[in-house]
This record gives sequence, structure tokens and C-alpha cells, in this order.
Amino acid sequence: MGEVLIAGMAAMFICLFLGPKFIEYLRIKEFGQNIREEGPQEHHAKAGTPTMGGLIVFAAICVPYLVLSDHDAQSLAVFGVALCSAALGFADDFLKIVKRRSLGLSARWKLAVQLLLALGLWWVARHYVGLEPTLFFRISEASVNIGPVLYFVLVFLVIAGASNGVNLTDGLDGLAAGSCAIVLLAYTAITFVSNNQADLALLSSCLVGACIGFLWFNAFPASIFMGDTGSLGLGGAIGALAVMTQTEVLLIIIGGIFVIEALSVAIQVLAFKMFRRRVLLMAPVHHHFEMLAWSETKIMLRFWIIAAVCSGIGFTLYQQSIGR
Repeated sequence: MGEVLIAGMAAMFICLFLGPKFIEYLRIKEFGQNIREEGPQEHHAKAGTPTMGGLIVFAAICVPYLVLSDHDAQSLAVFGVALCSAALGFADDFLKIVKRRSLGLSARWKLAVQLLLALGLWWVARHYVGLEPTLFFRISEASVNIGPVLYFVLVFLVIAGASNGVNLTDGLDGLAAGSCAIVLLAYTAITFVSNNQADLALLSSCLVGACIGFLWFNAFPASIFMGDTGSLGLGGAIGALAVMTQTEVLLIIIGGIFVIEALSVAIQVLAFKMFRRRVLLMAPVHHHFEMLAWSETKIMLRFWIIAAVCSGIGFTLYQQSIGR
């Protein structure tokens, strides 16, 4: 318990320490956010705000994890997926800055890299950690052996879904960082109460601490954005944690806030293609509430409450499932 707490606090303080200098450096280099033309009008005032804050988030995670952990296969796999996802996000952010537009890497390239990450995580889970290709529902005692091929498909869907879900949520100051901190806190608790997952608990704690430290600068009005470097990296970490704790199905509840955001986009696109009508004023759903004149802080706090409720329910279901 002591090392887990120390790791989380260390990650938070490293982020707080690095933040001001890093923000100043980005301002000097003019590495600012490009805002989509079709986005809410209020967001155009944020153009030029430093981005790629995910770099300090992952710098803050790396130090305490590498120093304090035992580097077991489970935690190294999650750490590797998170870092590679962050690197993918960095490439996307860098292209946006260089091209001076809001579009970076194509979706095809992102999915290709996520497919490779899923393959690596699947291989470690099967051959080094020894996880069976079993789908646990956690809500009941039911489980299904889906075989290695379908298990790989599941791993890919979890990694891609979590990464893109967090990425879609990262549209308001502090929304993604706070939601990730809440979800990752649930995974810290899950890994802490599980057997032989002390390193995963320590890594989860580092992720939580870094998110909280980053919120100091990212809360409204944001001095820096995490960019795809942060959102894809944190999403990758959440997806990989779900695989290693065999909570792939339960992630739908634990990460409910990300599911809501992703579904809002899917429903909006489907409704427009089929009926030429929009269900929401703007997608993702947090922009819908912006268009209804809700303040950013009001949306952020209410979405955090939803994230906390979902994570609390998810953790309770997990604890009951391992107690059966």
C-alpha cells in the first residue's frame, strides 16, 4: 500500500513541477492547438493554447513506475501499450502543428498501429502472463471461453475503443483528465484487491497521480491541453488494464463516460446518414450541452459525477465477482 501511494504522489508532484516550464517552452516554440472550424464558436478563443501536455503526463508516470516497480510482465505490457499509444498521439499532434490544421494522422494509420499494439498485448497476455481466452461478465458468475482468435479480436476492440473513447472525451478543459483519473482510480482499487497484481496497482496509481497533477494546469481555463499524446496514451493504458484484469466487459460500466461519448458520435453519424437528421446539436455529447449554453465547468463537473458513479458501480461488481 505504501509504495502504491508514494508512486501516485510522486507522479503528481513531478507533473506539477514540470508543468510551468513545459508550458513556457511550448509557448516560445508556438506549439499551439489548432481549433476545428466546425467546432463551437467559443472554442476559437482557445486557438494557440499549448498542446501535447501528454508528454509531461507520461514523463511523470515513467519515473516512479520504473524506479519503484518490480517490472513484471503484466505491468510492463500495460506500460508499453500506454507509451506506444502516447507515441502515436504525439505523431498525430506533431503533424497538426506542422501542417497548421486540426487533422493529423489518418484513422487508417491509427487503427493499424492499434492493431499491432493489440497483437503485442495479446501475445504477452497468453504466453507470458498465462491468461486464458475467457470472457468474464463479472455481473454474474458467467464466463465464456472464446478461443485465441476471438480473444485477439476482443483485445483489439478494447484497446481501440478505450483509446478513441478517451480521445473523443478530450474536448473540454479538464474533462478527459478528470474522467481518466476517476476511471484509473477504480483500476487502482481493482488491482490492489486482486492477487499478484501489485505492480499493476502501482502503475495505475502513477497514472492517477499524473492525471491529477496535469489537471492543475488543464482545468478551466486551461493553460495547456493534453492533446492526442495524452488522450490516446491514457486510453491505451485503460484498455490494457482491462485486458490484464480480465474486466473487458466490465469496462463498459467502469468507463461508462467514454462509452457515452463514443455512442453519441456513432448515433449522430448513423442518424445523419440514414435519415439526414441530427439527434444532437453537436457531437460528441459534451458539445451538445455547450450548444445549450451550459458552462464548461458545469458540463465537466456533471460528467465527472457520471464517471464516478459508473466507476463505483464497476468496482463494486468486480469485488463481488471475486468474492463469489
